[in-house]
Parts: sequence; structure tokens; C-alpha cells
Amino acid sequence: MLPFGALVIVVMALRKHPMTSIDTVGSYLDQMDIPAWRFFPMVGSTNDMALNWAKQGAPDWTLVVADAQTTGRGRAGRHWITEPGCALAFSLVFRLSPDEVAYYARLAALGGLGLIYALEGLGLRGSLKWPNDVLLSGAKVGGVLVESSWLADQLEAAVIGIGVNVSFGSVPPAEELRYPAIDIQSALGEPVDRWSLLAQIVHGLRKYRNILAEDAFVAACNQYLSWRDEWVRFQRPGEQPQRVRIIGIMSDGRLSVETQDDRKFDVLNGEIIMRDD
Repeated sequence: MLPFGALVIVVMALRKHPMTSIDTVGSYLDQMDIPAWRFFPMVGSTNDMALNWAKQGAPDWTLVVADAQTTGRGRAGRHWITEPGCALAFSLVFRLSPDEVAYYARLAALGGLGLIYALEGLGLRGSLKWPNDVLLSGAKVGGVLVESSWLADQLEAAVIGIGVNVSFGSVPPAEELRYPAIDIQSALGEPVDRWSLLAQIVHGLRKYRNILAEDAFVAACNQYLSWRDEWVRFQRPGEQPQRVRIIGIMSDGRLSVETQDDRKFDVLNGEIIMRDD
């Protein structure tokens, strides 16, 4: 059952943004060379739907997309509500090849690079905020969540979930945000078609998945990395924030940083809190 607070938010949003019909979305999805797709006017979590479908045998590049998402989640279990008509919420099933499995840690960056590719098509410069966000003009425009389906110790499928703030109304009130956020329409100064944007993100994902196992992929991550060679406040789980300089993203997806006393280390878990000028 939908939590009362989420239900109120969605009902209010529906008054401003009527839900999109499957016919509208289907005409775009049929042109994306997607082997299987499902569209939901409203869903709890597209990642949950994609994971369940993966367990039932959904093929590589299967897509689940929703107009509204009521119990979406981000990194560290944070909740995210996608209101209808103003954002993108979708998940893709990846059946990784044996060669790709070794680079599973790169999938969050892959999702980010796919979105950055689409932003560049609109004339906007996005950047990767390690480990799983995309920034536009220094504010969060999208996020990535990677989850998996396992059979014993064998990876069955990976699911890449991507959420994008597309138009007015997709950014929550400032008091609900942990980090400044922005929508593409505000940055661009004109409306953006969500489904054309989705097609471009998928195109970008295909481009960068083709080089997932190559050094060129890591080079692309560092090319778009936010605050590279700059000082930020960084916090690892259970520790106090500290001031570090970002060196770059390593081949295994870890972030390499340097402290003020010249100590260098690589981190797998943690969060960049803000730029530290």
C-alpha cells in the first residue's frame, strides 16, 4: 500500500500533470531497438519491476519505464518520488557477458555517461558526481542505482535504474534536498520531450557499454568527473567529513583522493558532500 504522504503528493501532481498514455510512449519505445519493454502510468519502483522481470528471463536491454514512481529509491536507501509528467524514471536489464562481469563496478558510471551523452545533444554540459549522480551547473539533475539478480553466487542480471529531473515540478522543495537540484527545462530555457530524451540516453548507454571493459571508458569517466583536481568535503560511512582533493576514478570504480597532509587513498564507499573552496 502506498504511504499516505506519497499518495497525497502524487494526487496533487496529477492535478498539474495528467498521466502519459501507453500509446504516446510506445511510439518512441518501438523505435529504440529494445527487445522488450513495459510502460506503467504509475509504479512503486521501476528497479523492482525490472528485477522481477529479469528473474523471469527478461532479455538483455529490456526496459521498464514509468510516468510516475511512488517508492523509488536512491543510494543508501534514500526514497525518491517521481511525479507524473515531469521526470524520467526507468530501468534497464543488462545480461552481462563473461567479459563484462569483471567490470560490474563501472555500471553506475555507465548510467551517468548515458545521461551526459543525452545532455550534450541538447547543448548542455553534464558531469559525474561520484559515485552515482549527474550534475548540471553544479546541481543534481539525475541519479543512478545499480542492483542485481543472483542465482547462488552467479550474477543473473544487472539492473540500471536512472532518474532524471526533466521539467518544472520534478525537483522537490529545497527543504527536502540533501544537495542542490535542477531540471533540464530550467537549464535549457525551453521544454524537453521526455521520450526523445530517453531515446538519447539509451543511445548513449549503447555507446559507452561498447567500451565498458576498455581504458577509454575510465578516461571518459575522468573527462566528465566533477571537481577533478579540486578540494571537496568527503565523508566515508561512520566517519567525520574530511577535506580531500579528487584525483580521479580508478579502473575498478573507486575514487582516488588525497588529503591535506599528502596521504593518498582509494575509496569504494563514501559521499562527496560539497565543493570546498
